[in-house]
Amino acid sequence: MLSGAAFADGHAKLSGDLKIFLDTSNPAPRATMEKMIADFGAANPDLNIETTVIDREAYKTQIRNFLTADAPDVATWYAANRMTPYVSAGLFEDISDLWAEPEIAENLASTKGAMTIDGKQWGVPYTYYQWGIYYRKDIYDELGLSEPTNFDEMKSNCQVILDSGRKCYTIGSKFLWTAGGWFDYLNMRTHGFDFHMEMARGEIEWTDDRVRETFANWRELIDMGGYIDNHQNYSWQEALPFMVNGEAASYLMGNFAVAPLREAGLSDDQLDFYQFPSINPNVELAEDAPTDTFHIPANAKNKDNARAFLRFVVSADVQTEINNGANLGQLPVNAKASVDDDKFLKEGFAMLSSNSPGGVAQFFDRDYSAEMAAEAMQGLQEFMVIPDNLDEILARLEKVRVRINK
Repeated sequence: MLSGAAFADGHAKLSGDLKIFLDTSNPAPRATMEKMIADFGAANPDLNIETTVIDREAYKTQIRNFLTADAPDVATWYAANRMTPYVSAGLFEDISDLWAEPEIAENLASTKGAMTIDGKQWGVPYTYYQWGIYYRKDIYDELGLSEPTNFDEMKSNCQVILDSGRKCYTIGSKFLWTAGGWFDYLNMRTHGFDFHMEMARGEIEWTDDRVRETFANWRELIDMGGYIDNHQNYSWQEALPFMVNGEAASYLMGNFAVAPLREAGLSDDQLDFYQFPSINPNVELAEDAPTDTFHIPANAKNKDNARAFLRFVVSADVQTEINNGANLGQLPVNAKASVDDDKFLKEGFAMLSSNSPGGVAQFFDRDYSAEMAAEAMQGLQEFMVIPDNLDEILARLEKVRVRINK
C-alpha cells in the first residue's frame, strides 16, 4: 500500500504497545483499515499493535463504557457534535498540540472546525464523503429524463418514473438515520444551512411554521408514492436491491453506497450521481459531508504511540491510498493528497469544493445532540410511514427539545 520506509525515515522507530478500536465493520473499510495498520506496523517492527473491530451499530452503544473502563490508545468516532459528550466527560484527549504542527495545521485546515470544541482539537479526521442522489442513469435515459436542478423538476421526474411502474426512491428506514438524511436536505434546501444548524442546536421550535414548510415539501414526495413500500422493514443495505433490480430509480445516500452497488453488478454506465436540487432559489446549496475520525482516549496508556499513529493516518500518501476507489472510496482530508480517478469521488470533490457555498453539515445524527437525534429520527420515520401524524410528532419532539435545552 505505502512505502513504510518513507514514513519511517523521518520518524523514530516506536516500541511498546498500541491498542486500536475500530468501528469499520463493513468488509471494504475493515480491509482498508487493517492494511493501513499493517503498514504502520511494518514501519515500526518493535511496536506491538492490537486491533479490535466492533460492529458499527454496537460500537455506538459501547464507546462510553470502553472509554471509561479499559480504554484503547486509539478509537474511531465522528466529528462535530458527536464528540461533545466524550469531550465534556473528559474521555477524549486534547490533541491541539498535533494540530499546531505545520503538516497538520496547513493541510487539514478545512476540517479543523469539525474537530474543534471550546477552541481545542479532540481528534483527527481520516475520511469524509459526499451525500447526494445516486441514480440509475440507464433508467433515466430510457425515460428521457435528465438530472433535476430544482424541486419541480425532481417531482416531475418522479412522476414519469412512477408512471413507468417503478418507485423514485429506495430507502431502508429501519436504520432511522436514513430518514435523517432526507430531512437534512429538505430542510437545508428550504431554509438554508444556518437555519438547519440553529435547529440542530435546539434554538428553533419543532412546531415553527418554517419547520412545517420543510415537512410539507417532504410530504409531496410521500403522497406521490415516491418511496418504496414498507421501507421501515429494511436496513440501508436491504434497500439496495430495489435499485439494483430497477424497481426504484435512485437512492439518497452517502458515497459508501457505491461499492455495494458496483458489487451487486451495476456498471458505472448504469450508475450516476447528482447533487440534491435547489428548492428555495434564495438559499445557497449546503451539503452533508460526514467526517469520520480517530481519537486518543484520555485514559489511553500509550499516548505517544497513538499520536504517531494519528500523524501517519493524516499524511498525504496514506490519505490518498486509504480513500481511493479500491479502498474507502471517499475523499481525503489532506489538501496535498490526490483524489482517486473515480467518477463519484471526482463529482463529490468538485461539488464540495466548488458548489456547496452554503456550508457543510455533518449529518442529522451527528449535528443534533444524541438524545434529540434519537427521538427525532423515530419521528421522521413515523412521518414517512404515517404523514397524517405530523402534528402529534412535532408536538412530541418540541417537548423533547424543551426538556433537553432547559
